[in-house]
Amino acid sequence: QVQLVESGGGLVQPGGSLRLSCAASGIIFSIYHMGWYRQAPGKERELVARITSFDSPTYADSVKGRFTISRDNAKNTVYMQMNSLKSEDTAVYYCNAINSRYGMNYWGKGTLVTVSS
Repeated sequence: QVQLVESGGGLVQPGGSLRLSCAASGIIFSIYHMGWYRQAPGKERELVARITSFDSPTYADSVKGRFTISRDNAKNTVYMQMNSLKSEDTAVYYCNAINSRYGMNYWGKGTLVTVSS
């Protein structure tokens, strides 16, 4: 059974930092591209950052220079360090694992990040 379990969300003040983690089980983690998406109230889910199985990251323009995605294949975990958080970063953040070659696409249940003073 595939599971993606996010953690690390919470309430933080503007300008603060959080680190999200996503622990994967039931998949061969190293062959999956891993991503973080977010969905704010009343908005569509959007890609925040992705890291390929070859360890190459990409970012949405809105978070470039503030967020850093990384992965630890030995721990089957993907991380996202979020710095200089803004109120507009408030959303539920979802972990995603995708392997297009085999048609596999999995989602976590999400973790809430609230940026507010």
